[in-house]
Amino acid sequence: MARPKVAVTLEKTTLDRLDQLVRQAVFPNRSQAIQTAVEEKLERLERGRLARECAKLDPTFEKALAEEGIGEDLSAWPEY
Repeated sequence: MARPKVAVTLEKTTLDRLDQLVRQAVFPNRSQAIQTAVEEKLERLERGRLARECAKLDPTFEKALAEEGIGEDLSAWPEY
């Protein structure tokens, strides 16, 4: 499947560093290096967003919610 193409403008020093990684065979080409970098950055941003959302949770409330129903008779639970 064809991938869409984008134009990217980089500082010369950044491009030099990128080309060094390609020469060292860390990446097969510039495109793969840039794609990997963008994917990793997006994943990091998502994890950061998740961490910020988790930080908003009240640990006491979450623990009470998780423990809700633990004292119930386990025979009432369905068999798996």
